[in-house]
Amino acid sequence: MNRLLLVGLGGAVGAMLRYAMSTGLLYLSGASAAAPPRFPLATLAVNLLGCLVAGVLAGGIARHDWFTPDVRALLIVGVLGGFTTFSAFGLETLALLRRGDVAMAAVYVAASVLLGLACAGVGWWLATRGL
Repeated sequence: MNRLLLVGLGGAVGAMLRYAMSTGLLYLSGASAAAPPRFPLATLAVNLLGCLVAGVLAGGIARHDWFTPDVRALLIVGVLGGFTTFSAFGLETLALLRRGDVAMAAVYVAASVLLGLACAGVGWWLATRGL
């Protein structure tokens, strides 16, 4: 199958997964589009999970040569590219800054970056330890 088509299909799946997880977390938190949460926890959770899965896949590919190049493109570029939400991260950080929540924006940026790196590292570690 054409690799570009695989990436597009994976991106659609990833976007649907992101939407389902984000709306589910918003529902569980009691927030809504009309009354969004003070801290963008749903986006943070999606990004952290995406980093963890990316780490698992990258570690598995490095240690075990998991997947063909087509499947790698489907999963990493497509599904994970559609799933993670760093564009939403940027907009939500900007919104926090525009409303004067500088400390909250700093916590959000630090948590997203540092925990994202930690999740990617844990995923790599899991995959290279015989997951």
